[in-house]
Amino acid sequence: MPSDSERVRRVWHIRQRSPTATVRAVAGTGASEVVTVFGRMPVLEALDDDRVAVRRVLVARTARGDSVDDILAAAARRGLKVTRVAPEKVTRISGNGRHDQGVVAEVAAPALEDLEAWLARLGPGAPASVVLLDGVTNPANVGMIVRTVTAAGLHGLVLPQAGSPEVGPLVIKASAGVAFDAAIQRCPTALAGVEALAAAGFAVYGLRGDDATTIYDTELADRAVFVLGNETVGVSPVVAERVGTWLSLPLHNGVESLNVASAAAVVAYELVRRRLT
Repeated sequence: MPSDSERVRRVWHIRQRSPTATVRAVAGTGASEVVTVFGRMPVLEALDDDRVAVRRVLVARTARGDSVDDILAAAARRGLKVTRVAPEKVTRISGNGRHDQGVVAEVAAPALEDLEAWLARLGPGAPASVVLLDGVTNPANVGMIVRTVTAAGLHGLVLPQAGSPEVGPLVIKASAGVAFDAAIQRCPTALAGVEALAAAGFAVYGLRGDDATTIYDTELADRAVFVLGNETVGVSPVVAERVGTWLSLPLHNGVESLNVASAAAVVAYELVRRRLT
């Protein structure tokens, strides 16, 4: 029986990708789609993972430090030439001079798996826990949730194509490169995702902050999806109709809600705690 981490890593063998504005084809080459990754840690993560096809690496001439040395060494190990360029060229390519840290790379677009294909591969009855995002649009939050879900050993993050950012530079950077090695399942909409999971025998849990029972006082199914909604409006009404059980996180001292990435971390590690006890 494969471990949770092994199941997570299998996603790299799925080649299906979804269309994205931040992912582009290399014109005239017939090459597969690439995404621009910027920031020292995300670029180093990409170079250190031999499953990630890195096309080129550019480093600003002014960039110095141990992390830059690590990038140069990692690129040399892979036989990649690092091109030193003017800082403004790095910024022009990254489109984000505040956060590129003088380093940019072009890599093959992260592998994503269609939710229906993943469910077919998972098979009926197998225990699995996933998080589904409903209207979470901030790439930084999505990237942090990708990192948390992967670190906690959950089986995946369901990311609808409608109402969610693509797995592009901002999500990759916020995940600190973990998006390259994460189980991410795509579906057309949050409603379609919930319906597909429910049809496959997943118990549907939603998070809200009002009268719901706390997650700590609820017995959870072995095959479950946890729906996290937009921080402003919560789970959308159409998806809320499909939620079987509402959960809350206990809040004190007048705090009304948590950032969605923080809420995802609480849920993910409550599942970890239950696995370990």
